[in-house]
Amino acid sequence: MTERSVLELIDEPELVALTCSLIDAGGENPGGTEQQTVQVLQRACHELGFIVDSWGVAPGRPNLTATLPGTGNAPGLMVLGHSDVVPAGDGWTRDPFESTVDAGRIYGRGATDMKGGLAAAIIAMAALSRSGVELRGPVQLACTVDEEDLGIGIRDFVTRSDGSYRFAGCVVAEPTDLETVIACRGASYLEVRVTGRAAHSGRPADGRNAIDAAAAIIDLVRADARRLGRSLDPLLGSGTWNTGLIEGGQGISVVAPHATVSFDRRLMPGEDAYAVASWLRGAITEAGIDSDGITVDVEVTMSMPGFQTATDHPLVTEAARAVGDAGGHTEITGWTAACDGGFISRDLGIPAIVLGPGGLNDQAHRPDESVSIHELVTAAKAYALLALRLL
Repeated sequence: MTERSVLELIDEPELVALTCSLIDAGGENPGGTEQQTVQVLQRACHELGFIVDSWGVAPGRPNLTATLPGTGNAPGLMVLGHSDVVPAGDGWTRDPFESTVDAGRIYGRGATDMKGGLAAAIIAMAALSRSGVELRGPVQLACTVDEEDLGIGIRDFVTRSDGSYRFAGCVVAEPTDLETVIACRGASYLEVRVTGRAAHSGRPADGRNAIDAAAAIIDLVRADARRLGRSLDPLLGSGTWNTGLIEGGQGISVVAPHATVSFDRRLMPGEDAYAVASWLRGAITEAGIDSDGITVDVEVTMSMPGFQTATDHPLVTEAARAVGDAGGHTEITGWTAACDGGFISRDLGIPAIVLGPGGLNDQAHRPDESVSIHELVTAAKAYALLALRLL
């Protein structure tokens, strides 16, 4: 069975139809569930003869794996995706959850992020299955819930991994414009709660102003952001801080007894959100902010690790070659966004890359989101070639 024969089994109409069905299934997060999307995947994978397993992570929120077994016991290839999409929001000129095909593109929420990537992976697996080619190890699609919010799906997935299948590499099918991404920053949310003491604003010295203390903490964070920006990684830049939310106070004429500030801290590979929180607690104490009636609590409310895979790793070199041979880009690059691949790399020890159809910066999370059908087909071909060459 030649590579050309497998690629000829990539069925474009089937790929378009599956992408559209996944878009139509919705799955806004927050605000909905991923149940219908997973049901579409489940039906398609059952019909294609894959080994399908699905289990609930939360009500209406199932994870799913679909596996094409190998004929040998060699480590296989995992393709990772997520079933949720961000809320549609305003500004659409067409229904975000009624997919449309127009001028070679599929429109709808999730077309790029990442219903198209899921469909491309399944159609690639279908071509491998229909070809009858013998693979030394399995090809598995893993689809998790809640990637767009707190990541409960991927956390559940890595804790349930029992070693039934071994994997030499993982491709996260997020939109990269078909560039091979070998490094991703992680992400974390830190919530800082400040407690002071109320008093009449005519005598502010009688109270302890939590908003003033919060402002001093923001100054610490801004100084650290400048420090981080002085040391740049060629692929990923640096870790960053963003002050995303602030609230507090009781009234204009009252010394503020409480304030809460929430920060987004992007992490470099190997950085730990809890270590960052520990540093911030120490810096607050060293600056004398949590004294004289002010108390401060720092909590990590979300943490997603980053990762980096060596440029010369076979997963990387073969992926870039496969995309090129499928008619796409051969660039190897980094990604300043975060994704679930960090959990696969850190917790399961599986080398990871990100490679998928669609544009993160020009399509994902935007009104009138769309993906090129040509890119979907190229992605499916690239995934099939990568599996053939690795396995």
